[in-house]
Amino acid sequence: MNFLNLMAAEELIKKKGAQVVLGMQSWQETALVAQVGKKAQTPILSFATPATTPPRWPFLLQMATNETAQINCIASIISFFHWRKVIVIYEEEPYGGDPATLSHLLEAIHKVGSELEYRLVLPSVSSLRDPQGVVRKELLNLLSKQSRAFILLRSSLPLAMHLFREAKDIGVMGRDSVWIITESIASLIHTVNSSVISSMEGALGIKSNYSETNRVYQEFYVQFRRAFRSEYPEEDNSQPGVYALRAYDGMTTITNALEDIPNNTITLTELFDKILSSNFSGLGGQICFEHGSLSHKQTFRIINIIGKSYRDIGFWSSETGLSKDKTSDGSINVFPGMVHWPGDLWRFPKGWAMPTSGRPLRIGIPRRTSFQKLVKVTDDPNPTNRYEGFCIDVFDAVVKILEEAYEFPYIFEAYSGSYDDLVNHVYNKSYDAVVGDVTILADRWDHVEFTQPFAESGLTMIVPNKKDSQKAWMFVKPFTMEMWMVTFAVFIYTTLVVWFLEHRYNPDFGGPLRNQLVTALSFTFSTLFFAHREKLHNNFTRMVVVVWLFVVLIINSSYTASLASMLTVQRLQPNVTDIEFLKRTNSVVGYGGLFMENFLVNVLKFKSENIRNGSGGDYFDDLFKNGSILAAFMELPYANVFINEYCTRYTAVPQNYRFGGLGFVFQKGSPIAMDVSKAILTISENGQLKEIQEKWFSPSTKCLLAKTTLDTDNLSIGSFLGLYLITVSTSTICFLLFCFHLVKNFRQHLKESDTTPGDESVWIKANRFVRYFHKGEIKTPGKAPTFPQEQGGDEWILPLSVFESTTSGSDASRASPSTEVEMAETPHDN
Repeated sequence: MNFLNLMAAEELIKKKGAQVVLGMQSWQETALVAQVGKKAQTPILSFATPATTPPRWPFLLQMATNETAQINCIASIISFFHWRKVIVIYEEEPYGGDPATLSHLLEAIHKVGSELEYRLVLPSVSSLRDPQGVVRKELLNLLSKQSRAFILLRSSLPLAMHLFREAKDIGVMGRDSVWIITESIASLIHTVNSSVISSMEGALGIKSNYSETNRVYQEFYVQFRRAFRSEYPEEDNSQPGVYALRAYDGMTTITNALEDIPNNTITLTELFDKILSSNFSGLGGQICFEHGSLSHKQTFRIINIIGKSYRDIGFWSSETGLSKDKTSDGSINVFPGMVHWPGDLWRFPKGWAMPTSGRPLRIGIPRRTSFQKLVKVTDDPNPTNRYEGFCIDVFDAVVKILEEAYEFPYIFEAYSGSYDDLVNHVYNKSYDAVVGDVTILADRWDHVEFTQPFAESGLTMIVPNKKDSQKAWMFVKPFTMEMWMVTFAVFIYTTLVVWFLEHRYNPDFGGPLRNQLVTALSFTFSTLFFAHREKLHNNFTRMVVVVWLFVVLIINSSYTASLASMLTVQRLQPNVTDIEFLKRTNSVVGYGGLFMENFLVNVLKFKSENIRNGSGGDYFDDLFKNGSILAAFMELPYANVFINEYCTRYTAVPQNYRFGGLGFVFQKGSPIAMDVSKAILTISENGQLKEIQEKWFSPSTKCLLAKTTLDTDNLSIGSFLGLYLITVSTSTICFLLFCFHLVKNFRQHLKESDTTPGDESVWIKANRFVRYFHKGEIKTPGKAPTFPQEQGGDEWILPLSVFESTTSGSDASRASPSTEVEMAETPHDN
């Protein structure tokens, strides 16, 4: 066939003197004719759409847009539906075809987060004796692949017809599969019979968009249908396709280049230049060449094949991307229209081999787990009761959410190997998934797909507890040092205020200054235990003491409760809290798992001879008991289980190292992993995950009482700052009010004693006020000093009625409203 095309091209150019060759829908035909046109320097106009125009054929022009735009359209569709893996199918072409098309496709899908799982190359249909059998055999190989997103990148129409018939027959056109056909096939669908179209039902196609409403197209449409029916009366469909439009535009391009040339006396090079400079609006779009192909920005129609026909579901352009209609602003949220998917699927297909009752999902479960609260595998004959644990309950909750959208049959299979081997079995497709306590690690991420973590993970150090040895000073621990200091300061301040307010009137606070201060101090201290006996004579003092007693009540209660808690609950402290100490002393530590071994050696820089592997809680407990290890390093979920079991003997000391967490494992590109991740977020947000955690990891009552903590329970000043401010403020206000009245009374006394303050120095005034305050002795110049009546031989009483609280109604009625100083002469011996 190719040889005939080559002979026909040489005959047209060399023997018949053709000045321009127009046609060639495939790249292999274009390559042969372009080689002939290069030698004869004859312009070649091709309808083929390679990704690039090779520079070795300078006289080749493409009457089609660059195929890169079509590849970008495919990538946009893949990105919109989140198909993570695709299978590309194309027909092999002689002479190598156009390798750049596949390279550009791989690059485009990689940019949108997808990848190529398999490439199916079918032999050229012209070289096959039994194309149906060959196509069927090749398609059967696809059943072992996980991806069900197929891209028919390049194919002849006869091969595509065989392909879809066999694909539908063997089941790769079923539910959750998707097929995308490029323009080379989509533009010819209207030319095939209805049985072929029905085998392609549900597929998506890409077609060049062109206007069907302008006057030029309507005239062409009428003429084309009349001519086509006249030549092919047996054909039912007489609609013009894109190739007919391109042929018309090609002829118009050549005609425009020749019409201005007199007597057709133009060289082939000049003709090529004329064609190259064309710029007009054709049926298929703007005709303007750049770098050997049409330069106008292409818009594609996205079609969906339904029944025996097809309909538009959206558009794509390089400017707006995917959109539902041509007038849309390109928002991807409005694409696509209603799509009829293969297998009459009502939702978006996953593009993946989804599990069915005949082929359920095979899920590996780790049998050899360190802590069976996470995953436990028993020999129960009932498969439902054979697997249990935190991870199993989380997966069961996830499955209930998934089954609201689609069927999710699965079977568990216990695996006795290592975790890395189990993950590798998912990579080599022995298992479809893994459910268990698998840590998300970077090296595993490259080979499998992890879900959203359902449990946090981080480095935790387990160390033995030591009992608190500071029993002798336990009584000071309820308060922090700052709390003790502030309490003492407030106590002293209150004592001074009480002394200041009471010592002038209250006999209990009388006597020498030392005795007065001791009495005030003992009085204030006794209020701490509500054991004070002294009576108060001053209303201001009573106000100060009432507020102080309220503060004392709260402080005493808090102190008693805190001390009782410390004496009742055993205080446990970690024996070691510093990793550097373990390394400096060459202490032996334990660990669990190969990852933790590498982390201790490579990251924390422990010596390999100082680390020892452990296989579970009991084994670690034995290592601690016999002194083989001083500390053990575990991931956070394992540490929680261990501490809940051995809460009275060990303490968990979290470290500042975080890992990826625990997640479920699926094959790379599996859309199920994305659905499971969303379901994990759902059970996390609705509180179901928290309930599962409490079911498996809630500490017992014994552990709650003996819970190890590194934080102190001391009461700090922050808890009582408001109380202290109240008592200090009250004392200060009463002190200031008392001083105000004292100064007022002193001035009144000076007036009554005929003393002129202006005649005295400041020192004399201050001395007089101090004596007045302390003893009541008043000296008046020119007069003998007077003293208050002495009681008990060494006490001075100078009562002020405004501050004095009377003890009987009769005394109160006899008191003068003004300041009254009662003086009594001290008895003298004659």
